[in-house]
Amino acid sequence: MHRGDEGSVPASSATGARADPPVCTPFPTIRSHGASVARSHAYDWLALLLLVAVEGLLNAIEPFHRFVGAGMMTDLRYPLKTNTVPLWAVPIYAVIGPIIVFTIIYVRRRNVYDLHHAVLGILFSVLITGVITDAIKDAVGRPRPNFFWRCFPDGIAVFDNVTTGVICHGDASVIKEGHKSFPSGHTSWSFAGLGFLSWYLAGKITVFDRRGHVAKLCIVLAPLLVAAMVAISRVDDYWHHWQDVCTGGILGLVVASVCYLQFFPAPSDDKGFWPHAHFRYIAERQNESQTRRATELLEAMEAGGGGQ
Repeated sequence: MHRGDEGSVPASSATGARADPPVCTPFPTIRSHGASVARSHAYDWLALLLLVAVEGLLNAIEPFHRFVGAGMMTDLRYPLKTNTVPLWAVPIYAVIGPIIVFTIIYVRRRNVYDLHHAVLGILFSVLITGVITDAIKDAVGRPRPNFFWRCFPDGIAVFDNVTTGVICHGDASVIKEGHKSFPSGHTSWSFAGLGFLSWYLAGKITVFDRRGHVAKLCIVLAPLLVAAMVAISRVDDYWHHWQDVCTGGILGLVVASVCYLQFFPAPSDDKGFWPHAHFRYIAERQNESQTRRATELLEAMEAGGGGQ
């Protein structure tokens, strides 16, 4: 019996005995349970709004301007190129794309818990990652590999006669971004969103079913490959050092893993197909059904006794 095809928790024993037949329970849909599920997570949605506000504040403040001297320019004179992956594209492939996948699964399975928790989980993943990333960026203030051309757009370097520190005469906003190299935001966001999607797909296609289907593993690794290519583009465009993208990738993947496991069982788990909330819902329905049957039986026994 496939885990994703029934509405109840499959039971099994260590001896391999056949499990008791599940209680048939219809899946909760957006129409039947959407409002109640959203209300039960009202504080989580408020927390997301707070993360958005913090993220905006971190992008508005001036980062720490780390000292850059004349002798440090060797690794900071790379060309100032445009982004291969523009900033506006990141939320499209890292957030909107995965949400489309979640929606397709919902259309096929009609489980509002799965859709709601997947959307909530990925939003937490990318926003927590974004706040951590930008907080570190502002605190570290590491210059980007193309810092020279941000500081001296005309190519004429000016340094302090005493400290040999740079005296920049470029655009203030461009210089500000020049002090935000570590860690890579494109990379951390990519691994946060696409890493969450990878976890989600692993659970949905039961990649760890011990049947040796390598094609399933390819599907799970595909989002991570996209994230890795984005990370490589950041080095190729000379916007980041290799340490920046490595740290960003690890950060995003760790946060994605924690956020996914907050809402879903591990893909290797027997219940890895649906979120934790789905199985709580099934257990509650089963308990209600058993209580109702017990009550009906007791009433029938009392009615029979009274008739004698």
